[in-house]
Amino acid sequence: MDGDRNTSRPSDSARWDLNGHPVGAGRWERMRQRLSGRGSGGAPLGVDDADLIVVAESDDETVASSAVLDESAWRAGDDVVLRHMLRVPAARADDAVATAALDGYQRLDDDALGRTVAGGADDTVVVVLARRQTLDAMHLSQERSRMAGLGARHGGTVLRWQVLQRPEARR
Repeated sequence: MDGDRNTSRPSDSARWDLNGHPVGAGRWERMRQRLSGRGSGGAPLGVDDADLIVVAESDDETVASSAVLDESAWRAGDDVVLRHMLRVPAARADDAVATAALDGYQRLDDDALGRTVAGGADDTVVVVLARRQTLDAMHLSQERSRMAGLGARHGGTVLRWQVLQRPEARR
């Protein structure tokens, strides 16, 4: 692990680069936000913001990230919330969440998504992990692979992933 990686829980205003490292908004980004009308009144994305909409998603582990993004309403260059749903044994869920938190992911509550977390006869739960970041197809593939490994290491599997953004502002 990198010694300089921030392992504390990210704040709602934390922003993540393509590799999952926290970054602050630079001068150019702040000016772009002000000029686009998002700087002064628009709050940074939070992983559980109610106004986010799903712009791309898949439950097919074999489909290419680039294919899904190409056919979606995803807006390149705008920050996104990347959300992953994993099914893991209930006894391993806290360990999986703690491991994902090292890379800036936060666990979402049932209330943020409606009723998606459910136990089963096999004593598993659905864990929903999300983080704010910038995105492209290569880094989406990287994150999907990271979550597949996380699920496998904790005796689980990935159910789906989603890319969320705010609705596009009308001009």
